[in-house]
Amino acid sequence: MNKMLLAGLSAAFLAVSASGLVAQTKLSRNEIINSLQGAQQKVDLTADELQKAALENIQKYPGANAPNTLPLADKLASLRQFNVEITFDFDSARIRPESYETVGLIADALHTPYLQGQTFFIVGHTDAKGAREYNLELSLKRAQAVREALVTTFRVPGDYLFAVGLGEEQLRDPSKPDAAINRRVQLINLGYR
Repeated sequence: MNKMLLAGLSAAFLAVSASGLVAQTKLSRNEIINSLQGAQQKVDLTADELQKAALENIQKYPGANAPNTLPLADKLASLRQFNVEITFDFDSARIRPESYETVGLIADALHTPYLQGQTFFIVGHTDAKGAREYNLELSLKRAQAVREALVTTFRVPGDYLFAVGLGEEQLRDPSKPDAAINRRVQLINLGYR
């Protein structure tokens, strides 16, 4: 149980996927826009398909750590995206108050003409501490919490946001599965639909 509870720990770190890791500096709206804008391709992938792939990966390769990468990892990596780690309460999907500024910046970016009207996955990830099934569920709840905050608090149209949890199935740094860098929320631009 302690291992499962440890999966709930998060800290605030920012990394921009399109250009690699970025030092822990204050997040800006423009960084988010620059990382997400410019989606050029039509993406035939739904949140349900992605969620199902993560669960199938656990069932196909059971055990403490995922021996294989997520089947859709290459497809996801080709899309415009950025990663931000949002702090949650311990073993909870409740966003900590200090992370609402970050969620607000994401909302500001999504309201700009550069991103407005485009569709996004909000993808939750955990580190590898705890059971994979538990981490999958926790990451989905956290992605849903971020989506809920964007829609209800910051008035981002919910029709364009889809929450997905990948647990520990797509670690950012597989060489350090328990590292904080793996705990993150990812926004992936699916373009106009």
